[in-house]
Amino acid sequence: MKKLFPIVAFIAVALISLTMAGFAYFATQEAARIKFEGTADDALNRIESRIDLHLSLLRSTRALFDARNGDIKRGEFNAFFTALDISDNFAGLRGVGFLKLAKTGDEAAVERDILRDHGSAHPIYPATTQQQWRAPIVLFEPLDTSNQPIIGFDMFSELVRRAAIEKAMADDQQHASGLVQLGQGADVTQTFPGFLVFVRLNVETAPDVINASRSSTAGFLYAAFRARDLFQVALSKTPLLPVNVEIYDGKPNTDNLLFRSEAPPAESLGGKLVARRDIVVAGRPWTVLFRPTSAFSLPSSRAIPVMLGLFGLLLAGAIALVARYQERAYEAKSLLHEATEKSLLEKDLILQEMKHRIKNSITRVLAIARQTASQATDMKEFSASFSARLQAMAASQDMLTRSRWQKADLGDLLRIELGQVFGKELPEGILSGPEVLLDETTTQALGLTFHELATNALKYGEAGSSANSLKGQWALKVDWAVEGRGRTLVLNWREAGHKKLEAPAKTGFGTKLIDLNVTRELRGTIKRDFQADGLKVEIRIPLTA
Repeated sequence: MKKLFPIVAFIAVALISLTMAGFAYFATQEAARIKFEGTADDALNRIESRIDLHLSLLRSTRALFDARNGDIKRGEFNAFFTALDISDNFAGLRGVGFLKLAKTGDEAAVERDILRDHGSAHPIYPATTQQQWRAPIVLFEPLDTSNQPIIGFDMFSELVRRAAIEKAMADDQQHASGLVQLGQGADVTQTFPGFLVFVRLNVETAPDVINASRSSTAGFLYAAFRARDLFQVALSKTPLLPVNVEIYDGKPNTDNLLFRSEAPPAESLGGKLVARRDIVVAGRPWTVLFRPTSAFSLPSSRAIPVMLGLFGLLLAGAIALVARYQERAYEAKSLLHEATEKSLLEKDLILQEMKHRIKNSITRVLAIARQTASQATDMKEFSASFSARLQAMAASQDMLTRSRWQKADLGDLLRIELGQVFGKELPEGILSGPEVLLDETTTQALGLTFHELATNALKYGEAGSSANSLKGQWALKVDWAVEGRGRTLVLNWREAGHKKLEAPAKTGFGTKLIDLNVTRELRGTIKRDFQADGLKVEIRIPLTA
């Protein structure tokens, strides 16, 4: 019996060792799956953020049309998009256009509008239709020579586009079309997969007896996107993610493929690790499949289970020690599972927070677009003011992004915003004050406030003038301090000069924007003192802990 004990012990330890190797193997597989799920979520966040950015342009364009009650001429439309420079900032965007809605048989009025805007006749095509409505393209930007033939094309005559337009007719939401082939002009030799997004445009009509006012559908704004360019830019940010991406309009099949990334999936991992995400883009369901590429690294080597088994076999007589190793392996797996689940929860919270911030930014952009449009006297003034304010917001966003949305330095924020307005590097001594770190809300609000103050100083004062520059002087000084044991920020803005500044008779949108940012959003105070030799502004805001 005693002779059999070593054999029994060896068999027992061997079985335990194999069990440990099995646990380690499955733990490795689970860790690889969880790590890849996180990578897939990062890639999906990049795609959704890029799409939201592009759709914000469509919302801004609608705000422009709403501010003018739909009365936008071709020259104004062109000036708006030229100022935004969509070719560099909105990669993948084919363009934005306006469709005028008319009943079949009433096309003559639409053709007259096209002739007025373009200076030449563009007949509506197809010439005949079986549909009740017509929705020809009247305006489109950018409109180069190759795109001229699309003017007059009736989108309501095509099935996929018509389905999205009919949904947009029913509400004021954005609606994406199914997969369409986009090219240059009407006669194309090469097309690219893409999709369109439509939104209804309403105009106020004459009042009637029952209602004080009513609105009717004048047409539709739409944006055209080339899927390949759009998603390649979204996924090309550094660091590059080791994923192969396939995006389908609806269910995943060859006919619905919108995009497939160039990096092929790893043959050894592509069939085992597949992450699927179902998303909704402008009311349209999409399916996104992620597979790892050869650049994806496993969290641990697959040789570990083999080495663990061999090690257990070498310790044939140490049953107690093997049992202890088994217990440790189980604890390690539990800790790994707990840590990865916690990481996934934190990642989900971060994604939700990013979506919330994007929506807040879009709301702020729409408000600025409407107010700027209502205050502007012409399209050139609107485009310049709107672009400058967007750049001020972008500068604040960029500072927060570099700090991972934690804190931004007040001095750096002032240098960036003033440098953008004055177009030159600020001399030494213009800014003075201790280091003050601002949170997200304070950074964005003060960024716009400094932009508007600097714009007013450049427009009405003597800050940054060429005469002062030649004398080695600068007519602007900004200093700040923290009072009340670090709870209150006090900022003094002084503009010195030779001409007397007087309080304006009318409050402009820029001044309103400053007051709203300081008093409402930051719950602070602002005082303006128009003196004989310039302007003094004192801003007090509470600082969060």
